[in-house]
Amino acid sequence: MRTELDHLPLAKRRELDRVVQILFEEFEDAHGKPDGQRKLGRILKIILYGSYARGGWVDEPHTAKGYQSDFDLLIIVNQKELTDRFDYWEKADERLDRERTITQNLKTPVNFIIHTLQEVNDGLAHGRSFFIDVRRDGIVLYEVDDTELLQPKPKNAQQAHELAQEYFDDWFPAAIDAQKIFHFCLSQKAYRDAAFNLNQACERLYHCVLLVMNFYTPHVHNLKFLRTQAERTSARLIHAWPRETRQQKAQFIKLRDAYVKARFSKHYRITEEELSWLAERVDLLRWREAGQARHHREQAREHFPRGGALGSLRVHFIRGRGRPANQGPRIVALLLFLDARLANADAYQFLDELVRPPILEGHVAPVIGGCDTKLIGR
Repeated sequence: MRTELDHLPLAKRRELDRVVQILFEEFEDAHGKPDGQRKLGRILKIILYGSYARGGWVDEPHTAKGYQSDFDLLIIVNQKELTDRFDYWEKADERLDRERTITQNLKTPVNFIIHTLQEVNDGLAHGRSFFIDVRRDGIVLYEVDDTELLQPKPKNAQQAHELAQEYFDDWFPAAIDAQKIFHFCLSQKAYRDAAFNLNQACERLYHCVLLVMNFYTPHVHNLKFLRTQAERTSARLIHAWPRETRQQKAQFIKLRDAYVKARFSKHYRITEEELSWLAERVDLLRWREAGQARHHREQAREHFPRGGALGSLRVHFIRGRGRPANQGPRIVALLLFLDARLANADAYQFLDELVRPPILEGHVAPVIGGCDTKLIGR
């Protein structure tokens, strides 16, 4: 794997040095002075992956876009226990955030995931796209020795199709279930319960798209972290959450915090208007980006002839018979799945129909109850 950072500006390289230093300091503090086998626990590698490794990062926090790429890091450890985020890495997370937002010693957000060497090599051996990309494009920032990761064994088209379908069939209905509960709670004015279930709908959809596209998702509940990983996978998702104002940023943070605070804090407050805005955001992204589907369709026809392995994937779309409702997560799951793996011309034709003006005006929308399931593809 590469070790050079010459493509990065000097300021970014210095930031990465600082990030690695913080990770080691906080890890050693959390690890304490163990005995027995725990004494042998250590960090084996720290790998930079994503846009800062490949090139093409975005660093525009003060522009109208308000978007800034994160440093994405994979930390490889030698013991399963050391992957526990709460016990070993929570303080590192907090300090990195503090160094960026308060002391401002760091200018770039940092996201990191932790896995054992065995987990990473298993991912490579089973053809998980995420680990293959990390091995191919990643840059080693630290390693205890020069042990190489396993050579990857990519899946063939049929295997990829079957696994993507399995993940979709598992996670997409789970997101729909959470969305149903969200709307019920909203109708009962149980806003804290509504916020938690909207959080779960969005979380499950982010897991869905990451699994379908990468055959991997981190085992975390932090919606902000999952959003970053999903946006790194598909840039179309960036505009789902405007970041121009503090209020817009705060709304998303409130949804993120709902995972814990909406259940356990009596001080957590959220209004019906805020919930409606949050539910609409994913819708707005897809409508804004839907025009690109036509271009994507042509690429799909070129690379995957109709009727091929990927073209036979099934896509479920819920068409409602009731009043229009803010069902953003269902829409985004459908479109993300199309974007990720589907190469079926009929499905893209359906997508073209979906974004015609009557749909945009809300005449047809996904809805909680009374649903029909429409199958696109085989």
